[in-house]
Amino acid sequence: MGAIMKKQKQENWFKLDNAGKLYPSIASSRVSTIFRLTAVLKMPVKADLLQQALNQSVNQFPFFNVKLRKGVFWYYFEKTTEPPRVHRERYYPCTSTDLRHSQPSPYKILYFKNRVHLEISHAIADGAGGLIFLKDIIKNYNRLLGEQPNQVLDAPFSKETLACFEEDAFKKNYEKKIPSPQKVEKAYHFPFKLIEKGEYRVTNGTYSASEFKALAKAYKTSPTKMLLCLYFETIQDFINENETIKIKDLKPLIINMPVNLRSIFPSETMRNFFISITPSIDLRLGEYSREEILTYLDHYFSLCLTKKFLKRYISRNFKNELFWHVRLIPLFIKDLAMPFIYNYYGESSYTSSLSNLGVIKIDEPYGEIIEKLEVLPPPSEGNIVKATVITYNDITTISFGSLTDDRVIERLFFRKLRNEGIVIKIETNY
Repeated sequence: MGAIMKKQKQENWFKLDNAGKLYPSIASSRVSTIFRLTAVLKMPVKADLLQQALNQSVNQFPFFNVKLRKGVFWYYFEKTTEPPRVHRERYYPCTSTDLRHSQPSPYKILYFKNRVHLEISHAIADGAGGLIFLKDIIKNYNRLLGEQPNQVLDAPFSKETLACFEEDAFKKNYEKKIPSPQKVEKAYHFPFKLIEKGEYRVTNGTYSASEFKALAKAYKTSPTKMLLCLYFETIQDFINENETIKIKDLKPLIINMPVNLRSIFPSETMRNFFISITPSIDLRLGEYSREEILTYLDHYFSLCLTKKFLKRYISRNFKNELFWHVRLIPLFIKDLAMPFIYNYYGESSYTSSLSNLGVIKIDEPYGEIIEKLEVLPPPSEGNIVKATVITYNDITTISFGSLTDDRVIERLFFRKLRNEGIVIKIETNY
């Protein structure tokens, strides 16, 4: 009887994955750790149906029906029987969840006019995992609209499949003897004034994915590398046009670029499974032409997107939690120390970030109600301007999230796209 009760108790909670353990400790009004996935529908959202769709999805993916709780040494997730309520969007995006103190659900479902937002903490999932959940919610919502009366709910996943969704893929792919990579040097940071706490500026640009792909093909590169090249050029232009910046005093321009590891280390996990590569250029060496940047990126990607290279980052990230003295440090001390560690090993080493979730497909007929998808990066005090990209139905949306009122980076980037003949539509929340 005691063994059965112990097993039942263990099934009611689970540990945060290796990457997720960091985020509750660093969460603040400036660094929320919350990112947003948005489905822009072709009609206004019906809140009651959206709630029913969420209820069905958490039954299918019980992994998401949890609350964050505090332990003695680590945070953990406790399973719950009640999914969160959907709410009309009222506040700035990605800013209103207090993970450390209120211990809420690690995600929210919001709606506004024809938009459905999934705001989700990196403590529980990355963009790839969050997208699976959002797509299931939209699928159920479409069924409930009555447009697909012959469609029935999906059969529940088996325990084995759910276990695959919930696995800690970092732990699964950790190899003890793999050496850690060297720390990235400190990067150049934008000299912009921060806005008020709790605010977040968003600039979305949408354009034809096929048009941009043709542009990339003309330069014999991929759309992702082309975007990254244009972003490097944008920052280089900003520095060259700013007379107060002295080139000799510059640090390297380093872009944090998350890599989805699932295609390299096969996994179906919906939890975090990514690492960041850090392409860089150093303007102290001189101005870079487009051809130079693209040639560099070709070689850099070829070197970095290999199992051998990426294993080092998996090893470094996971081995730190194995040290006995790290495991035994009380949680309140970890909460104090983690923001400094995160800044030293992460934020100080990035000028900005560019995350591309790629081309997203949704099974027909469920995707027919979606006009486009959007993804918004989590706000970050260390990297006050960040960008994310997602493509659906030949529409690419690039979203800049910013903690400053200065719009120069966004203006320079979109001007660069237009100069290349790309027709772009811009939306903002300011």
